[in-house]
Amino acid sequence: MDNQKQIILNERLPKVMWQLAWPAVVAMVLYGMNNFLDGIFVGHLINNTALAAVGVAYPLAQFAQGFGSLIGTGIGSAISIWIGANEKEKLEKAFGTVNYLTLLFSILITVPCYIFAEKLVYMMGGRGEILALGTEYFRATILGSFFWIHGLALNMIIRAEGRMKTAAWMIAAGLAVDLALKPVFIHTFGWGVAGAAWATNISMVIYTLLGIWYYAGGRSSFKTRFWSLKRDASILKETISLGMPGFIMMVMIVIQNIVVFNALARYGNEMDITFFTAVNRFYILLNTPLWGLMRALQPVSGMNYGAGNYGRSIGAYRMFSFTGLAILLPFWLFVMCYPSGVMSVMIPGMVFSAEQLMDFRIYMSVLLALPFVFMAMVWFPSIEDAKPATVISILRQMVFYIPVLIVIPQFFGVRSIYTASAIIDWIVFGMVIYAVRKSGNRLTMMKKERPLAVQTD
Repeated sequence: MDNQKQIILNERLPKVMWQLAWPAVVAMVLYGMNNFLDGIFVGHLINNTALAAVGVAYPLAQFAQGFGSLIGTGIGSAISIWIGANEKEKLEKAFGTVNYLTLLFSILITVPCYIFAEKLVYMMGGRGEILALGTEYFRATILGSFFWIHGLALNMIIRAEGRMKTAAWMIAAGLAVDLALKPVFIHTFGWGVAGAAWATNISMVIYTLLGIWYYAGGRSSFKTRFWSLKRDASILKETISLGMPGFIMMVMIVIQNIVVFNALARYGNEMDITFFTAVNRFYILLNTPLWGLMRALQPVSGMNYGAGNYGRSIGAYRMFSFTGLAILLPFWLFVMCYPSGVMSVMIPGMVFSAEQLMDFRIYMSVLLALPFVFMAMVWFPSIEDAKPATVISILRQMVFYIPVLIVIPQFFGVRSIYTASAIIDWIVFGMVIYAVRKSGNRLTMMKKERPLAVQTD
């Protein structure tokens, strides 16, 4: 049996979490820096209008990430369970489905998104120069869709094996390329916002090639036919089912951004769009440690569930959630105490009003609830109970977020966007805690009814 699997199934949870979490957190912070650095470089090397344009267009580019996450989360959750249950035949056939879905999704989004790029950016609320620059950025980004999808999926599968350090250095290599190329493409070559997009695309090519090197070179913990394009109906169904909550969340975030940016364009001005772009990018950056913990939790909860260690899977959710809270707390206190200094990093030279700083604090207030929400989104699929995550994701966006943000700004202006967002996420936090308790009780009953599975090579 693979040594990593033995550690995940049998070692003390704090030690397992430390071993898996710190490289995963580093990896995801590095991955999240791509988005943040786009804002820094564009804001400093071009202007605030370009920053607003990238802010409007970037959520559209997240469609590619959404499909990569769908494949990676879905097959990653399944692989963690299969490793725990020693289902070697499924592990060997997994990449036929992964490669098939990558090619399919790449074609489905690249062609129409490139053709209708201007209309899509307009739909996001882009007008005038923001529309022109946003379209330029989006078209350049979408041409790299295959590498965004395949690279992310491969890296998530590596993490599902529990190989967090391997995944981390691959992401670091891609980020190093991105950091080196961004100022050259944006400023030296004069490519502007398109230069920022192409720098990221090239970094994703490197990221993908490293994933291919890992699996095609036989370095994984399980035997697999990497170059296969033969899909397996049962594996495809399981991949889509387990990956759907994360994908729906990503799609809903795009729809949420459409509503927000249109409200900002209609009831605010260009500076309101720039300010929200900066606030949202800091918010996303502070979330990135949680993404790392999520990826580390996936193999721990999935393998232990597959092996019948139900109580250990529940304990892993609790431990990872409170660890996320401990990680976020000092950063949260800092940004809440010094919002003006934080925002000046993204928007240099701007004097922020008291109202803007209060909006920033309100928007950031919900960060302390997110560890429990984020861990639940990966924990549910890893215990073959994806439905609560899917339902909560849909409720958050379709029932709460979108209707509220369509109506509220008409009466209370753009400031209400920040308040409404925070209130909705605190409500979602309550729903998640209820659903986790319910699923935890189910696993406790299963533990009483079924003895611990016997582990074999």
